[in-house]
Order: sequence, then C-alpha cells, then structure tokens
Amino acid sequence: MKTLVITGASKGIGLATAKKFCDAGYRVINFSRSTPPDPRIESHEIDLTRQGVEEELSAILAMAIDTGEVCLVHNAACLLNDSVKDTDPEVLLDILRLNIVAPQMLNKSLIGKMQPGSSIIYIGSTLSEKAVANSFSYVTSKHGTVGMMRATCQDLAGSGIHTSCVCPGFTNTEMLRTHVGESQEILDSIAALSSFNRLIEANEIADTIYFASQNPVLNGAVIHANLGQIES
Repeated sequence: MKTLVITGASKGIGLATAKKFCDAGYRVINFSRSTPPDPRIESHEIDLTRQGVEEELSAILAMAIDTGEVCLVHNAACLLNDSVKDTDPEVLLDILRLNIVAPQMLNKSLIGKMQPGSSIIYIGSTLSEKAVANSFSYVTSKHGTVGMMRATCQDLAGSGIHTSCVCPGFTNTEMLRTHVGESQEILDSIAALSSFNRLIEANEIADTIYFASQNPVLNGAVIHANLGQIES
C-alpha cells in the first residue's frame, strides 16, 4: 500500500489533502497538535517545535514504515501578524522551527525508506515569491520553503523521488480567517484580488497536491495555485 505522511492535517488544507489521499487508497499518517476528524487518518499528536521531537518522530516512523512508495507532504505552518521592525528573534526562530526545520526532520527520517515513485511535496504560499507588510516571519520562512524544494530536487537527482512546491493563494481556511480577525469585509476584499473574485477552497489545493505527487515531470517546480491573482 502507498503511504502519505503529512503534517498539520487536523484542519484546512492538510485535512482536505489527507482525505483526498485516503479516498485514493493511501495509508495516511499525520503529525499535528490535534487529531483530525476522520478515523481513516493515523494521527500522532505532536508539537513539531518542541525540543527533542526529532527522536520521537524517528521512532514513530521507524515502527510505522519499512520501505515503499511514500508521499511526504510538508503542510504544517504558522502565520503571524509581525513586522521586521519589532519581531523578536526568538519568535522568528519558533516559526522557522515549524515551517523549515520540522520538514527537514521528516526528510531525514524518511528519504532512506522512500522507493522510486515517491514524492516530497512542500507547501509554500503566494508569499513564497513576493511579500506583503506585517507577515515578516511567514514570508521569510515561505521563501525558504521554495529554496528547500529546489535543493531537494538537486540532492535527490537519480533517486526516482520527485519534489515540487505548491503555493496556494488566499484559501478559505481557519488560518486565514484567524489572521484577518474573522472580518468578512477583509475576506471579501481579499477574494476580490483573485481573477475569479473568490477565495480558494481547501479541496482545490488538495487536488493540486495530489496531482503534483503523481507527476514526476513537475520535479523541481513551483506551482502557483491561486486562481490568478490580480496584481496592482
């Protein structure tokens, strides 16, 4: 059986992705701080920023997976309202632990078990290749995500493992709603930035992630899944 290993699948894009892979017949293993509302998902409640978590992850994966075709999706992330003018370095470090360091923990544990046909899909953002004000740590880390994917592509050349970075636009998730203070007015204004005049739905990004996982021709690709953002 093929296996999906994913982080942050308790809600939003991660949950939609886990369900998509379950429907496709994958065994799905999730790491997140809360449990997904789908009994098909094998979930482990873990804070990926905690000191010593790498050993715990490695032990779980050593027990759960021998070798096989694995799709690894680096989805868990944190979005803050912060600015370069006043962000404490320790706060930035915490974001980097989740958005950058945790993916490498999983890479290190799993790549040796991944047979040809496997894939590593990074979840970036529109803000992986541009920036807006007051999203300093998120923008910084998501730019790093694209760099990780490109380095992964080069380092795994010849292995039969492919990688890509799916960069969602403004998606109708709890993370986005929390970021804008649950303001419907702001959500409507954000939706207007899309050429389709709406927010993206999580299942649309899940479909894109699944497509990327199945198509090695996309190796090293940055995939912008944003409904065509209107640039001002």
